[in-house]
Amino acid sequence: MEEYKNKILAVCNEVCKNTLMETLDISFVDVGENYLVARMPVSPKVHQPDGVLHGGATVALAESVGGAASYVFLDGKKYYVRGIEIAANHVRSVKDGDVFAKATIVHKGRTTQVWEIRVTDAQDNLISLCKLTTIAMERS
Repeated sequence: MEEYKNKILAVCNEVCKNTLMETLDISFVDVGENYLVARMPVSPKVHQPDGVLHGGATVALAESVGGAASYVFLDGKKYYVRGIEIAANHVRSVKDGDVFAKATIVHKGRTTQVWEIRVTDAQDNLISLCKLTTIAMERS
């Protein structure tokens, strides 16, 4: 099982090269039966002008992990996955360290999926709570 998890994480991290995920230093760090976790370092690179994590960077992290989770759990070789709606509630500021986004499936339909993404700091304090809706379209 551990080898399978490592393979999934390696694939997720490999496809991020030369993308926004690489620009934001997002990496995939854990996967389970119904979830995927990504990490993003908090540094001036992702700060808003007053020195705290930018909400847009947080949403980019959330959509990245939710989209990747859809790819992993829906057979990305068979389907294109696109985010069609995201909502975020930012409840706490963070200035440094790492944040972790855990995408957990709420609804797995044939066409649409709903993901809850909890963004937390290293002490498991809730930073943001996000909901992402994705759509799966069959590849031709």
